[in-house]
Amino acid sequence: MPKGYWIARMGVADPEQYHAYVNCYHSAAYQATPFAFGPSHHRSRPMRAHLAFVACVAVAVAVAACNNADRGPDRELLAVIDTIGAIDSHAHPMAVVAAGAPADSDYDALPLDALPPFDVPLALRPGNPTLGDAQKALYGTVGGDSGSSQAKAFDQAHADVMKQQGAHFPTWVLDQLHVSTMLANRVAMGAGHVPPRFRWVTFADPLMLPLDLTVEAARTPDTKVLYPLEAKLRQRYLHDLGMASLPPTLAQYEHDVVTATLEKQHAAGAVAVKFEAAYLRSLDFGQPDAAAATATYARYAHGGAPTHAEYTRLEDHLVRVIAREAGRIGLAVQFHSADGFGAYYSPANAAPHNLESLLIDPSLAKTRFIIVHGGWPLVNETMSLMGKHGVYADLSLMDQVAEPGALARTLRRWLGAWPDKVLFGTDAFEAGPRAGWELSAWVASHNARVALAEALSGMVRDGEIDMARARQLAKMVLHDNAVAAYALGKP
Repeated sequence: MPKGYWIARMGVADPEQYHAYVNCYHSAAYQATPFAFGPSHHRSRPMRAHLAFVACVAVAVAVAACNNADRGPDRELLAVIDTIGAIDSHAHPMAVVAAGAPADSDYDALPLDALPPFDVPLALRPGNPTLGDAQKALYGTVGGDSGSSQAKAFDQAHADVMKQQGAHFPTWVLDQLHVSTMLANRVAMGAGHVPPRFRWVTFADPLMLPLDLTVEAARTPDTKVLYPLEAKLRQRYLHDLGMASLPPTLAQYEHDVVTATLEKQHAAGAVAVKFEAAYLRSLDFGQPDAAAATATYARYAHGGAPTHAEYTRLEDHLVRVIAREAGRIGLAVQFHSADGFGAYYSPANAAPHNLESLLIDPSLAKTRFIIVHGGWPLVNETMSLMGKHGVYADLSLMDQVAEPGALARTLRRWLGAWPDKVLFGTDAFEAGPRAGWELSAWVASHNARVALAEALSGMVRDGEIDMARARQLAKMVLHDNAVAAYALGKP
């Protein structure tokens, strides 16, 4: 019986249930007996098998219904989890902007607003009921459609909170979510992003892209938009160092730009750097060729655009320089790995297993890596990588787009293998009117805590852990693991 039959007809998505039903089918087909369904001379063997199978399924469905009733999160455990002060591994909180001032533009190095039209998952589309729950939880009213009385009421409630909180608004948001610290992935911190409640995560991609990007930008309509943004941020980094042009050699660039920038950012409070490279290229950074990289840099440092092959070899070398220096300085290194956004975005390029060559590079043994978004939906690939020293994965974005049951199953797998490597995160971001970053943060936090409670409750019911261990694991996921991953306990 095809797996799709059960998923479509009975909602059976769990592999164990599916195989149970398959076994039931085969058992009925070969072991049907006459006395089970009346006189055998009125029924053929196939008919007896079919009736036995129907009875078996009826029992299995009834048992599954009973089991499902017991699979929800334990209420007391969920209540505990709801109050744990969490560390958000990855988010894009907006700065507080005064009336009439320019809008905040530092919330991301690669904002996707200018990309050609692209689809988004169902959970991120307007009308998502959980967004309404977030609106009501934070502002006491649901947003409604633009121009409606509901929308006007929501806008007024939002404006009232913003006026009351002022520059304290970002911290107020964290208080509502029971988030003790949010790691803000931003070009620069803004008004309201006060440490220790907010810690800075910078962008590393521009350091990997020192040369002319004309050829790279021409590859797709998406890269045509994104590469100029990287070039602009690279120039900003050079300006911050007081440099008007690139150093003449790659060795000087590595010391005077890469190391100097990372040290400057760390001194300004950064705890990590992030690569958004999956929006630009494959995360399969090949074996580095220092001689080829040096030659490419020397050839184009003062003009001209490298070929794609030349630039790729330079990036493969520089990504390791950046990661190695980050580790030496004490910065963790994040990599975006998940299904992403954009009509020309390649999920294959973003697959977590592409990172293997970096994660097993002996020269990067002191670097702590975080697989941001957990490689969703390739969570089993991510789980295998978490076995590498210093490799973690967070739930950011997963807890916005994944079906809650699927997220709970992922958490249960991960916690059964690497309980000290799983991090909470939201990927909070601004998504338009009545869909501010604080609302996506609420949705993600709510979903993650419910899924975590469900996963741990199942482990307790199945005798894998006791309730005391469940509470300990919850605190590890929501708080303690991030302290280790980002070295937050160090000055």
